[in-house]
Amino acid sequence: MNRNAANLPLAGFTVVDLTRVLAGPYCTMMLADLGARVIKIENPAGGDDSRHVGPFVDGESAYFASVNRNKESIALDLKSPRDREVLAAMIAGADVLVENFRAGVMEKLGFTWEALHAANPRLVYASISGFGQTGPYRDRPAYDMVVQAMGGLMSVTGQTGGDPVRVGVSIGDLGAGLYAAIGIQSALLKRSRTGLGERVDIGMLDCQVALLENAIARHSATGAVPAPLGTRHPSITPFDMFKTADGFIVIAAGNDTLFQKLCAALSLPALAADPRFATVLARNQHHAELKTGMEARLADADSATWSATLEAAGVPHGPLQSVADIVQDPHVQARGMLLQASIGEDRPITLAGNPIKIGSQAGASRFRRSPRLDEHRASLLEEFGQHVNID
Repeated sequence: MNRNAANLPLAGFTVVDLTRVLAGPYCTMMLADLGARVIKIENPAGGDDSRHVGPFVDGESAYFASVNRNKESIALDLKSPRDREVLAAMIAGADVLVENFRAGVMEKLGFTWEALHAANPRLVYASISGFGQTGPYRDRPAYDMVVQAMGGLMSVTGQTGGDPVRVGVSIGDLGAGLYAAIGIQSALLKRSRTGLGERVDIGMLDCQVALLENAIARHSATGAVPAPLGTRHPSITPFDMFKTADGFIVIAAGNDTLFQKLCAALSLPALAADPRFATVLARNQHHAELKTGMEARLADADSATWSATLEAAGVPHGPLQSVADIVQDPHVQARGMLLQASIGEDRPITLAGNPIKIGSQAGASRFRRSPRLDEHRASLLEEFGQHVNID
């Protein structure tokens, strides 16, 4: 793990982080992993809401720990004039401000884009909210599952004919956090040319619509309304999860050449010669019959055997792995995707790492455990309190 922040891409940038729970903290964690200094502002009455979400280790939240590494923490009461002065002093020298209050809250606190831009023209001001800073839904609150439902994602997730299903991770929050990180870095890049910061407006619902991939285009092109298909792809076959003798394996033969290689590897010449499976379009029209034929053969051996066979044939595939499998996967370990951290009374915890690899660095990340509430108060007040009246 690279602990030398000075060599990281965002070294030298300071981020004032007014976010909580998941979308905003995930964004600022990515910025911190990439070298930015992130000062997390928390509510004195308990801090970030996610500190109270389990599971807990020695009273500390593993949920909070998973998205708040590499940050400093100070508790400020934003209703207090004195604490708002401290915050203003931090923002005056910051490169980025990130907040994920409901639209309009920052304005009520007196931290408008116009005022902050006038005081610090280089500031990039990023807002992450459920529905963005404009539009008829602007004032609505939102959580991950709300935008998963409203954004169409749940309507295409699940088994054919079944009820809508939430994606197994909080993709509504995570998608917004990732798009916010992209927007912030884009604004910083533009600032390097113009000298001026920009307002970045991220709506969670917008991000879900963007993540619909080709569903909107398919609907526009065909008039059909995309619906849940289980694990299979709507336009490519075989591109699905298949049963083996002991579990499941994904096989993704995305073109005719790969399909022929697949049939050869599985010793299924009849499928390779069948006109129903001669092209991608034909296979897609007869996906059920093809799956039946493939699974009849795949039942003859376990997933590991078929994985080795398909690997040798150059056919894209992968076993179904649990989270317990993932943390033991040698490739995941070799790629630095598992961080060994401490929580509570120095107990070990494994966290997901940063997937961004830049240049010769093993991973564009550094690591410092998530902060305790108000942990850095003394040093931050010493740094910024000289600009305000501190009792």
